[in-house]
Amino acid sequence: MITIRKANKSDAQVIYDLRSRAIHNQCSQYYSEEQLLLWTQGGLSDRFIEDVVETFYVSEVDSRVVGSGKLNTETGMIDAIFVDPDYFGMGAAKKMLKFLEGLAEESGLQLLMLESTINAAPFYRSCGFIGDKLSTYHSPRGISLDCVPMEKHLDKYA
Repeated sequence: MITIRKANKSDAQVIYDLRSRAIHNQCSQYYSEEQLLLWTQGGLSDRFIEDVVETFYVSEVDSRVVGSGKLNTETGMIDAIFVDPDYFGMGAAKKMLKFLEGLAEESGLQLLMLESTINAAPFYRSCGFIGDKLSTYHSPRGISLDCVPMEKHLDKYA
């Protein structure tokens, strides 16, 4: 059974590692090897650890962290939904997305936004997000990646 809880400092390395595995496993057909390496190089920064503590949530199966996600409750931006490749297809990403939507509704947000990797866009569309145009995501690490900006209007009466 998948459960979700607020991330803490001790989750930062696990989240960082599963993020790297997920990127290499799921994005290799859509992005160059150079992009993947730039995207995943380096180690934990103090800023990343701080971000995990402030904004991240984790999915767990039997007390093992298998996924992550975060929501900026001021802007409605969803980010960092990653799932350990060993747990793909088990519903962890969908459950995290629903959880973050619930947080957004509790915060009074009416619109969610995200910048999807090319490979994840069909998943987000299946969850009610819309967006088809290709754009460029500029990472804080200095890498530029093709992405699909997407949004979803929240209807609290749905």
